[in-house]
Amino acid sequence: MSRTDKPIDYPLLFEGQLAHGLCLVALLALSIWLAGFQGVLDGSLFGISTQIWLILLIGDTIVHQLIVLIAWRLELHGGKLTQWFGDTERAFQTYAVIFAILFAARFVLVTLLAIANRGTLNIEPWIGYVLAAAIAVPSAYLFYSVNTFFSFRRAFGVDHFDTDARNWPMIREGIFKYTSNGMYVFGIGTLWIPALAMQSSAALLGAAFSHAYIWVHYFTVEKPDMRHIYGAAPSGGKAP
Repeated sequence: MSRTDKPIDYPLLFEGQLAHGLCLVALLALSIWLAGFQGVLDGSLFGISTQIWLILLIGDTIVHQLIVLIAWRLELHGGKLTQWFGDTERAFQTYAVIFAILFAARFVLVTLLAIANRGTLNIEPWIGYVLAAAIAVPSAYLFYSVNTFFSFRRAFGVDHFDTDARNWPMIREGIFKYTSNGMYVFGIGTLWIPALAMQSSAALLGAAFSHAYIWVHYFTVEKPDMRHIYGAAPSGGKAP
């Protein structure tokens, strides 16, 4: 039986997803509560309220991570994307384009949200600038390390598609010398930069939601998948 003829193992397909759903509901409830604080939803941009920009950011975050979940699990536990697109590389490239668009949209939306809601965070501007710069340095080093040592194909999860990629060596150069979860810590951490630089409480809330939700993805999607692919989660140089 070929990989694309393999029937889907539904218990594996939904592994960890009860916890995923409960965490998502909890994060949404907490975000709604925090959004009710004074000043959080003040402002607008291009005639669009801060509330709508925040909803768009959170919506993009959820859609992005659900698409990653569905694509990874369908391909890993049945080769379904390869079957539908007729070729593993074509399936991965289609998925990677969607991934990149939705991931980039997070940064665009959090920036627009921060502009709409700027000046609502009760801190001195210089504190926001210093914190933003402190986050920007390791984040820039992360993306340099991914581009130079790791590759964006691996960061997008090519090992769910290409069985040869599962034999590639672990990367322990650049930022991966110090952390195996650079994308979770510093990649998504980039979202905090516009929130702090513009002192926006709504953008800070959106960045916090996105950062918390990526860790939900790690524990309920990434770690179980790594156990199936490698037998245990790699100790270095693996990113979502």
